[in-house]
Amino acid sequence: MKTSRITVLGAGFAGLSTVRALRRRDRRCEITLVAPRPELHYLPGMIWIPSGLRTREDLVIPLERFLRRTRVRFHAGEVTGLEEGGRVVKTSAGEELNDALVIATGGRFIRRLPGIEHAITPCEGIASAERIRDRLREMQEGHIAFGFAGNPQEPSAMRGGPMFEFAFGIDQQLRREGRRERFRLTFFSPAPRPGNRLGPKAVDHLLAEMRRRGIETHLGHKLKRFEADRVVTEGGEFPADLILFMPGMTGNAWFDATTLPRSPGGLIQADAHCRVPGFERVYVCGDSGSFPGPDWMPKQAHMADLQAEAAAANLIADLRGQPGKTGFKVELICIVDSNDKGTLVYRTPERNLLLPATAAMHWAKRGFERRYLRKYR
Repeated sequence: MKTSRITVLGAGFAGLSTVRALRRRDRRCEITLVAPRPELHYLPGMIWIPSGLRTREDLVIPLERFLRRTRVRFHAGEVTGLEEGGRVVKTSAGEELNDALVIATGGRFIRRLPGIEHAITPCEGIASAERIRDRLREMQEGHIAFGFAGNPQEPSAMRGGPMFEFAFGIDQQLRREGRRERFRLTFFSPAPRPGNRLGPKAVDHLLAEMRRRGIETHLGHKLKRFEADRVVTEGGEFPADLILFMPGMTGNAWFDATTLPRSPGGLIQADAHCRVPGFERVYVCGDSGSFPGPDWMPKQAHMADLQAEAAAANLIADLRGQPGKTGFKVELICIVDSNDKGTLVYRTPERNLLLPATAAMHWAKRGFERRYLRKYR
């Protein structure tokens, strides 16, 4: 029997979870992982960089040993396009041929707002969190703004949770350092109830927590622009010496060089089994895809892992000539952390649960990080 060649694009949560799931299901297939570097950047831990709880070295995990253990070949390069219905992957370092393909290259932040160069986008990478850390060390006083927006054409293509964590974490850090009274913190969003995808109870809790901490809010006004020292909206403006902002997300630039079906928001269209319609044995998971489901479906590592499991199961079934009908559960699980405590939020189509902030949840988040990264060390 011919050995199947499977190519996985992306070394983030979705890509690496796909690799692990594929190898569990087939010990013989040839797996190639395509990414710029053989390393995992554990972005959820970035919220702890400003306070010093984490450093770059804690969060960048070399993958060489993991790749050897799982017998995965690594192709160092950036994806630039596809040919022959996905059977040929074009990269900056040459072409890769495959019998089946999984696209897990993440998303891209929409940087169209005038003056966005004045803001730091935390989830762009660890370097962004380091910039926040360094700016906080330099500042003796001032105004700090935290905000996020979405993609109007793709309700799920946003990542607001980390902005609550940066706001609460920096508030707690400044209090611990004895200088909170010298800073004005403001949380802003075009949405009147930011974080609504977490559920109504969670939004009520988060807004109440801001009031308790003395974090001001500027909500429900469309953003117009950022300036070096202020945020300007259709509902007014407010001063900001440091702006942390998470824009909405869209698809990778290289998608434009393909005929992949796209959603109105620019992501790759997928069905309930993570297949890309119209393409044979091409799958997508994680932030790259637009999936059927509720509009609160999260763009987070846990959801990417669930989609990766489904994509791997259906891909192997397809290669074996079997019907692949594995779906994925829509489930939001997050701990909104504040450096010393954490609030658990859980949501499915049937349930929505919130557990108020406790120190135990903070340590649970740190423990999860340790267990998760152990798979790749």
